[in-house]
Amino acid sequence: MVITLSSFPIQISPFFPENPKTFILEQCKTIKDLKQVHAHLIKTRLLHRPAVAEPLLESAALLLPVPTLDYALSIFSNLENPDPSAYAIMIRGFTKLQSPEKSILLFRQMIEHSVRPDEFTFPGVIKACSKLKALKEGEQVHAHVVKLMDTFGSREFVENSLVHMYACCGYIDLARKVFDGMSERSDVTWSSMLSGYVRCGHWEAVVGLFKEKLKLGIRFNESTLISVLMACGRLGDLELGEWIYNYVIENGLIRNGSLMTSLVDMYAKCGRVDTAFDVFDKMSKKDVVAWSAMISGYSRSNKPKEALALFQEMQNSKVEPNEVTMVSVLSSCAVLGALQTGEWVHSYIKKKKLKLTINLGTSLVDFYAKCGCVERAIEVFSEMPSKNIWTWTALIQGLASNGRGQTSLSFYNSMLREKIEPNDVTFIGVLSACSHAGLVDEGRSHFISMKRDFGIEPRIEHYGCMVDMLGRVGLIEEAYGFIKNMPIKPNVVIWRTLLASCKVHKNVEIGEEALKHVVRLEPAHSGDYILLSNLYASIGRLEDATKLRNEMKILGIKKNPGFSYIELDGIVHEFLAEDNVHPQSLEIYKALERMMEKIKMAGYEPDKVQARLEADEDDKEGSISHHSEKLAIAFGLIRSTPGDTIRISKNLRICMDCHNAMKIVSKVYGREIVIRDRNRFHHFKDGLCSCGDFW
Repeated sequence: MVITLSSFPIQISPFFPENPKTFILEQCKTIKDLKQVHAHLIKTRLLHRPAVAEPLLESAALLLPVPTLDYALSIFSNLENPDPSAYAIMIRGFTKLQSPEKSILLFRQMIEHSVRPDEFTFPGVIKACSKLKALKEGEQVHAHVVKLMDTFGSREFVENSLVHMYACCGYIDLARKVFDGMSERSDVTWSSMLSGYVRCGHWEAVVGLFKEKLKLGIRFNESTLISVLMACGRLGDLELGEWIYNYVIENGLIRNGSLMTSLVDMYAKCGRVDTAFDVFDKMSKKDVVAWSAMISGYSRSNKPKEALALFQEMQNSKVEPNEVTMVSVLSSCAVLGALQTGEWVHSYIKKKKLKLTINLGTSLVDFYAKCGCVERAIEVFSEMPSKNIWTWTALIQGLASNGRGQTSLSFYNSMLREKIEPNDVTFIGVLSACSHAGLVDEGRSHFISMKRDFGIEPRIEHYGCMVDMLGRVGLIEEAYGFIKNMPIKPNVVIWRTLLASCKVHKNVEIGEEALKHVVRLEPAHSGDYILLSNLYASIGRLEDATKLRNEMKILGIKKNPGFSYIELDGIVHEFLAEDNVHPQSLEIYKALERMMEKIKMAGYEPDKVQARLEADEDDKEGSISHHSEKLAIAFGLIRSTPGDTIRISKNLRICMDCHNAMKIVSKVYGREIVIRDRNRFHHFKDGLCSCGDFW
């Protein structure tokens, strides 16, 4: 007879070849081919021979370019007495094609029908348990393995699957027990155990197992090195990381892109971002993972400008970003307040119709909040198909820092109604919301609620929020008493927070006490002395202020420079107080002079207390007018379109004089001005600030 397979006529005798598997697997390239051969096998009753039926089953379930499990299942269901091999094929097929629960059910059916599993049956069903993280079922399968292990031709493949399964289920100790009990361990076995430790985040165990492997003189592959480099990065183990780097160079492995990318990531996580870039720069081919690792390294190392510059280079190289890239870029944009670049990322996500995952969505919420775009942050939050505690926390903290305390607390209450339990970081946002909004009673209530309702022991950061909240409203004595009665030792941040409040509310006595504790706990910091010096100056004790500044000089303490960022046309510009390095400095200073004249006419009076103490009386007003945020605002006024919002990011707390000036600038120029300082956001509009002059 002649059966046409695809377009080729093939002569098939009534007797199938001696090796039917080869014939079936070679000839059945499509479902049409398979059905034609299947029809012939039914007609000739050859289908009841396992040597013939199983290749047909394997072709349908596993080997066709588009496997069809429904068709495979129809073949399997019509077998009179399917043997272990037939079951093994179907179990592998279900596991491979994302139906692991059906694999487990089929294995159960196999046991109920008294069909004895072999070493080829178990890996598929164990892998199904791994995918489902079905520990109970996995342990039951393991029990069958133990009973039948002596009958196996080879144990290793089954035992490797068990190691992987226990690791996937989070029971790494059980995985190690199986590993230790193995009589022979191949490179695959070691890799399975190492990847299990990586999956569970047991980084020290990864390093320990690798060193054990080295002592035994067992060779390792490049996949193992990648796992160990991940551990080195998490542990900051630069010594082992560099040993691997030297091994890579000596053994000519630099062409392995994944390995080189892991080295980039390791160096960046160990704080050696410049070395990371050297490795990255030497890579002959850079895929999206390599670019993302380097951009992420810059972002984590607090080098946001470098991260964005490299992202621009990546775009010029025509490499499309992935989710990891975009999360890192958004993080850098958030630090710099680079709204335009971050908006481009958001547009890209929409254009490519990328899924708004929890990580990506949370990064967008955080980015918009840190750029002062509260409504956009809420909009993204609302669009996210799923959210976790970190998403809610990002919004709660973002609203708090933007002066939207009541709204922040409203979202916190919504979160509780959604049955999502807060964590310790969430409460930092909640307490900050109470602090920035002056909601003292609510703050006290939430502080008590932490431990009472959620079993969260307050950390030093929570105590800091309480000190800040009390200090902001002028309850300096209560804040001081709160510190004295803390069950944990107050750190330098607590005392520094109190010192800042003393400066605002002119409490010299407690301010002096706070500075003593700050200096005792930490090497001298310019900002601490300046706070007390400004406090002295604000109440007319100029001699004490000057004496404190002179003490700073004697001790060699230099004032940290204040700088401000502004992004225009996708470029981030940086300004230092009284600098003139910007290419448009002459134009900027002229615009600044005009701006100062206009706001004076509208009622602005320079607060000379904020000037440098060493400045002459005639120079004090000029010193104040040349603060970095005023230079940035002047630049924004001449480079942006009238009516556009001007956004500034500042590394220090905005001073009282600049705060007063910005309110009037917003009114005179009809602009909304958003300034993010070290502590919070200030939204200036129509002569008012969102903080209500309370910061």
